Amino acid sequence: MHVIMNNHISRAAVRPAAVAGLFYPQDPAELSSTVEALLGVPHAPGQLPKAVIVPHAGYAYSGPVAGRAYGSLGPHARSLRRILLLGPSHRVWFQGLAVPRAREFATPLGSVRLDAAALTEVRQLPAVICADEPHALEHSLEVQLPFLQRVAPAAEIVPVVAGAATPAQVARLINALWGGADTLIVASSDLSHYHPYPIAQALDSATAQAILDGREDLTGDQACGCVVLNGLVRAVRSRRLRGELLDLRNSGDTAGDRARVVGYGAFGFYHA
Repeated sequence: MHVIMNNHISRAAVRPAAVAGLFYPQDPAELSSTVEALLGVPHAPGQLPKAVIVPHAGYAYSGPVAGRAYGSLGPHARSLRRILLLGPSHRVWFQGLAVPRAREFATPLGSVRLDAAALTEVRQLPAVICADEPHALEHSLEVQLPFLQRVAPAAEIVPVVAGAATPAQVARLINALWGGADTLIVASSDLSHYHPYPIAQALDSATAQAILDGREDLTGDQACGCVVLNGLVRAVRSRRLRGELLDLRNSGDTAGDRARVVGYGAFGFYHA
């Protein structure tokens, strides 16, 4: 992981896909059919969550868990017009929260437009920097896009990569773009990393309970997106949203052996 030395990065109109062919299929037809399969059986109409937590590994590993979260949106997702998409930085170290200069994010399924007005608004927050570098190779947001292109095709996104930030800083950004029923908040994080299967199950179960209990002291050992999750928990707790565990598995359940697994959780947060 390297460090951003300044905030002066040339603007690119479109951020190209960086992990297509690695984390998910590069062929558009194959990607489309993969996403459809991961979404599974359509859910009956229900309450649209205000926020979801989804994992961000390769689709073979975490795709079924992510599909459970996105499938829970049901047909109401087509009414979404803005999606605040938050994930941790895996490759670049920086202070604060980074939004891009790009105007669109590309996937093999086409480009997703960014919400220019919302980005202008959050750039006024003290913790927010404007920089393409944290976004250029970051997978935690990119792997969400094909799902969003399928379930919420009319929505524009507000992509935010989190560096070193406090729960208060993340929650302030979330609250600034909370919006109404046409806004969804997506927080991207995997859970424990590289433990034997039974240990990972116990650790991830405890982490899931901490999230549902409204704790904002998660560490990187519990969730690689702890910075994002702690801020989200603060925001939803202050608004008295109800949390629900939608799925909790690890790579030993989906793909790979059980000697060293990575944990994945899907959560929804609903108005009471």
